[in-house]
Amino acid sequence: MSTEKKKDTPPSYTEAMELPEKNVENKDPAAQLTAKFTKMKVIKNLLVVSVGFLFLFTAFQSMSNLQTSLNMKSGVGSGSLSILYGALVLSCLFVPPFMIAHLGCKWTIPLSMLGYILYMGANFYPVWGLMAPAAVILGLGAAPLWSAKCTYLTQTGVWYAKMTGQTEDAVINAFFGVFFMIFQTSQVWGNLISSTIFKEDDNHNATNKTFDELSKCGANFFPADTNVTDNTNLERPVTQKVYIVCGIYTGFAVLAAVTIIFFLDRIKLDKDDNKTSKKVSPRLLISTFKHLIKSPYQQLLIPLTIYSGVEQAFITGDFTRSYITCSMGISNVGYIMICYGVVDALCSFTFGRLVQYVGHIPFFILAFLVHGGCQIALLLWMPNPDTVVVYYIIAACWGMGDAVIQTQINAFYGYLFTENTEAAFANYRLWESVGFIITYAYNDFLFTYIKLYVCIGVMCVGMAGYATTEMLVRRKRSESRDLQNN
Repeated sequence: MSTEKKKDTPPSYTEAMELPEKNVENKDPAAQLTAKFTKMKVIKNLLVVSVGFLFLFTAFQSMSNLQTSLNMKSGVGSGSLSILYGALVLSCLFVPPFMIAHLGCKWTIPLSMLGYILYMGANFYPVWGLMAPAAVILGLGAAPLWSAKCTYLTQTGVWYAKMTGQTEDAVINAFFGVFFMIFQTSQVWGNLISSTIFKEDDNHNATNKTFDELSKCGANFFPADTNVTDNTNLERPVTQKVYIVCGIYTGFAVLAAVTIIFFLDRIKLDKDDNKTSKKVSPRLLISTFKHLIKSPYQQLLIPLTIYSGVEQAFITGDFTRSYITCSMGISNVGYIMICYGVVDALCSFTFGRLVQYVGHIPFFILAFLVHGGCQIALLLWMPNPDTVVVYYIIAACWGMGDAVIQTQINAFYGYLFTENTEAAFANYRLWESVGFIITYAYNDFLFTYIKLYVCIGVMCVGMAGYATTEMLVRRKRSESRDLQNN
């Protein structure tokens, strides 16, 4: 009886891996696809995804770092970023399942990258009429891009765990650690490009700023009261240099799409509901909020997920303009953000490997202490080019904390919500985007010290929610073990 069932039912992933290739040929195409995956092939695809995102975000992250300084006029820089993440929120709730069901994870990624290419191109002529539509298109594509990436890494991580006998949590943590290690080096290459091109002339020396000018930077920086004629550091670079930077970044975005198209393998998800996903519907919207309502873990993680967006928007939008550009000039943004990117990348890899030995808790404590310390220091410190080492120390410490926030929240979501990754990661992108939207929306209207107080408040609430989640998870495990023992 069990033999007959085995003949009529397409093999599962585990069965397909155990069957000889010739026995799988006439089975379900999904089984054929998964049967071809070996450990080396899984690792190869992990690297392809990572390198593709490295190329894409070499362009986008570096351009984002420059938006509030480069496109300060009319608020188009920070405004376009706020619009971008607003569109991303809407996209999170409708687009990812539709695109992934029709195209699969592989083809969803390069199609979504087209929005980034358009946004890079719009920066050649940064006016609201071009930047706003490009930001909307990018935002609509960003949600399926990240959902497809997270789903791809989680699914292949589960397969790799089965192949090697490791725990799913350990493998998923390691995969996200490798991804973010490679991904965060985009800060190095993109910022090196911008700083090299925007290198200051000898007659434009930021160290000549007066005490009064420097006192208006840092925590006391207020965009609405800043006149670029009073502080030459805030002037836009010459158009020719801007065009060169935009051209290089657009080229990197195109290269990212090409890398994914030619080198990434298709996968078939273990749980794939094509019938309900192949048309645009409120299904994900409903499942997202159903997941939100039913899962106390998800509810508790909302503040920390929002903080993920707030802290990234602060370091790229406020720290770069209020502290670096205001006191030292735009050409120094790239060099200091390289330090941020290098530390972020190294810590992402290291923490992703170590978490299986010490757990998530020590790293979240580290992030709380490091980011909290940075935010207090930024409130008290007046930026001064004569103490340039302080800029690098703050950037490095912020990168260390961000490495924890990015790798551990992603991995924690993948671990907690393995049975419902689509809705979980939709919630992740939704609430992270809320953090970006709020921060970029008030970017041009508040003093920097107020923004720092917001960061501190959201971080404290977020960490409290995470601590409660850990406590509930451990209690549930303890109860399960007690039931099994009885």
